[in-house]
Amino acid sequence: MEQVKVLLEDHEIPKQWYNIVADLPTPMKPPLHPGTGQQVTPDDLAAIFPMNIIEQEASARRWIDIPDEVLQKYLLWRPSPLYRAYNFEKLLNCPVKIYYKNEGVSPAGSHKPNAAIPMAYYNKVAGTKRIVTETGAGQWGSALSMATQMFGLGCRVYMVKISYEQKPYRRMMMNTWGAECIPSPSNLTQAGRNVLAEHPDSPGSLGIAISEAIEEAVTTKGSRYALGSVLNHVLLYQTIIGLEAQKQMKKIGVYPDVVMGCCGGGSNFAGIALPYVCDKIHGKKVKLVGAEPSSCPSLTKGPFAYDFGDLAKTTPLLPMYTLGHDYIPAPIHAGGLRYHGMAPIVSHLVREKFIEARAYDQLKTFDAGVKWARTEGFIPAPETNHVLAAVVDEAMRAREEGKEKVILFNWSGHGLVDLSAYDAYLSGKLQAYELPDEEIARALRSIKDFPKP
Repeated sequence: MEQVKVLLEDHEIPKQWYNIVADLPTPMKPPLHPGTGQQVTPDDLAAIFPMNIIEQEASARRWIDIPDEVLQKYLLWRPSPLYRAYNFEKLLNCPVKIYYKNEGVSPAGSHKPNAAIPMAYYNKVAGTKRIVTETGAGQWGSALSMATQMFGLGCRVYMVKISYEQKPYRRMMMNTWGAECIPSPSNLTQAGRNVLAEHPDSPGSLGIAISEAIEEAVTTKGSRYALGSVLNHVLLYQTIIGLEAQKQMKKIGVYPDVVMGCCGGGSNFAGIALPYVCDKIHGKKVKLVGAEPSSCPSLTKGPFAYDFGDLAKTTPLLPMYTLGHDYIPAPIHAGGLRYHGMAPIVSHLVREKFIEARAYDQLKTFDAGVKWARTEGFIPAPETNHVLAAVVDEAMRAREEGKEKVILFNWSGHGLVDLSAYDAYLSGKLQAYELPDEEIARALRSIKDFPKP
C-alpha cells in the first residue's frame, strides 16, 4: 500500500523554536517609535506585552527552548501528521508529488494554537491576569480563548464585525472556552467609537480591531495584549510546523522543490517556510511561495514602507509591505487574510528575493478548495484555499515545463465552521475581486509622510 501519512512519535517533537533572525544575510530594518522616530526599545513595549515575550521579539538567538509546560499542551495534537495528497495529484494529472502538514488537527482547527499556547504561558508566568486580542476569521480568537483557559487567564476578543456576522460558530467556540467576543468596531473603546461616528455601518478591519484591543489592554489593570500574526515572536512559535515537516520528509528521503503557504499577516506561511528559508540561505535549492488574496494584495501590490499595524496608530511603525493602515479590505470570506500589512520578517525575505508572492481571487481559491474536498475529503478553511490555488498553479507550471516537482504546503486549517462561505460559492453568490490600483493609491496616501525604510 502507498504510504499516505508520515508520523512522528511524541518524543520526536521539536524541543526548540527556530529564529530566522540569526541567519539573515542582511539585517532587518528596526521598528520605530511613532513619536520619536527612533528604534523601539523594550520599555516602549512594556505596557502592551510582558517582558519575557518582548525579549523573544527582540532576540537574535538561533534556537529558543520550548518550555516543558508548552510542550505538554502541544502534545494534545502535535506532532501533526504529514500527508501525501495522492487523490489530488491524480485529479491534477501533473508531474508533481504533493505533501501537506495538516494543522487542522489542533483542537481549535488551525495552526493558531502553536502561538496561542506559548503566549498564554508566558503571560501567566509574568503575572498577567487577562489577555485582550483581536481576530479576523476567528481562528486566532478561538485558539487564544482555548489557551487562556488552559492557563487560567481571562480573555476578551475583538472580532472584525463582518466575520462576526459571517462566522457565528467561531464566536460560539470562543464563548465555550470562556472568552468574551465583541464585534469590532464597538462602543467599548474610543477607537471603536471614532470609527462608528464616521462610518456607522463599518464592516470592520483587523486594523480597527487591533486598535480596540490595544486600547483596552493598556488601560485595564492586569491586562496585556496578544497579536496572532505579524510580529517576530509569533512567527518564531509557528516554526514548529516546518521543523516537524523537515523531520518527516527526512524519514521518507524526500526534499521539497517548492514550499508554499497562504499569507495574511504571515504566521502560518512563516511556520512552514522559515526552516526552509534557512536551508536556502545555506545553499539548498528550494522555491518558497506565499499566496495572498487579490482583494488584499500587500505583498504583490503594496510598497515596502514603514506603517502602523493598526488604524488608531498605537503600534510602532513596522517595516513591511503595506496597503496603508487605514485600508478597509473587501469583505471576502477569508477573514484571516484581510490585513493591510505583512509580517516584517516575511516582507524582508520577499524584498531580498528569498520568497516570491502570488495573488489569487476568491473564485479561484474556492474552486481549488472544492476540488480538494472532493478528492482528499478534508474541507479547507477559506484562507487555506489560497495556498491550494497556488498548489494548482505550481502543478500546472510543472506540466508546462515538463519537470517533476515535490510540493510541500501548510494546510493551515479546516473549514467546518466556514460552510456559509462554501454555500455562497456553490450557489454562485461569490464574485472575483481584485483591488483597483486607484484604491491602492488612496490607501497609500496615509503613509506618504512616514520615514522611509
